[in-house]
Amino acid sequence: MADGKKQKTTRHLVAGFAGGLTSAVALQPLDLIKTRVQQSKDSSLTNVLNNISSLKQLWRGTLPSAIRTSVGSGLYLSTLHLARSNISKLRGEKSPIFNVSSKLPKLTAYENIITGMVSRSVVGLLTMPITVVKIRFESNIYQYRSIKEALIDIFQTQGINGFFRGFGATCLRDAPYAGLYISSYEQLKSVLPKILNLNEAADGRNTKELDHLSSGIINSTSAVIAAISATVITAPFDTIKTRMQLSPQVYKTFTQTTIKLYKESFFHFFNGLSLRLLRKAGSAAIAWCIYEELVKL
Repeated sequence: MADGKKQKTTRHLVAGFAGGLTSAVALQPLDLIKTRVQQSKDSSLTNVLNNISSLKQLWRGTLPSAIRTSVGSGLYLSTLHLARSNISKLRGEKSPIFNVSSKLPKLTAYENIITGMVSRSVVGLLTMPITVVKIRFESNIYQYRSIKEALIDIFQTQGINGFFRGFGATCLRDAPYAGLYISSYEQLKSVLPKILNLNEAADGRNTKELDHLSSGIINSTSAVIAAISATVITAPFDTIKTRMQLSPQVYKTFTQTTIKLYKESFFHFFNGLSLRLLRKAGSAAIAWCIYEELVKL
C-alpha cells in the first residue's frame, strides 16, 4: 500500500518535472524579455529588443530557469496532489471523484484555492535561491558567466538573505496566482466538456474518460483561460519582485518598492504584462497538458 502511494507521488513528481522543463526551455525568450522590461522605469519593449544582438541571447539564463521551473513544478504538483488526495480522504470518500479529462481529485473551489496557495508558498520558499539566480541571469544588469559565479557574488555581497530577496513579493504573487489558477482550471475542466458535448453524464462520477486528444484540448484550453485571469490579478507583485531582486540597494523593502513604483506611474505595476500573459498562458498549456497526460500512464 505504501509502495503504491510512493509510486503515485513519484509519477506526479516526474510528470510535473517534465512539463516544467519543456515549458521553461520553449518559453525562455518571453521570460528574459519580460525581466528586462521590468528592471527599470526607463526600460521599454522596443529598447530591450534593440539591445538583443543575437537569437542566442534570448535563451540567456535558460539553465537556472529550467532548473527552477522543472524542480519547482515537480515539487509543486506532487505536493498539490498529496494535499488534494488527503482532503478527498478526509471527506470520507472511498475513491476520489475525477473530471473526465483528468486523473486529479475533484475538490470544491475553496479547497482548490487553499491547497494551491499553501503548496505554492512552500515550494516557492524552497526554490527561492535559484529564482534569484534566474532573474539576475535574465537581466542585463549582471554579466555572470556561470551559476557558480552568481551564487558566490550573491553570497559575498548580501549573504544568505540575498538568496531569499523578494520572497514576500514572490509569495504575494505566486500564492494567490496558484489558488486562483487551480480553482479556475478545475472549474473549467468541468464546464468545457459540457459546452462541447463531450461529457453526457456531466456529474463527474462513473463517466467515460476522454481520449488523449480530447482531454489534451480540454486541459490546455482550461489552463490558458485560468492562467490569463490569474496573471492579470497578480501582475503588480511580479514587477515589485523583479525590482527588489535586481536592485536590492535601491529597492530595499516591499513597501518602499511599491511606493517608488506608484510615484513613477501606476501603469508601471503592469510592465511586461503582455509578455507575462503570453508566457504564463503558454507555460500552463504546455506544462499542465503534459502533466495531466503523463499521470494517466
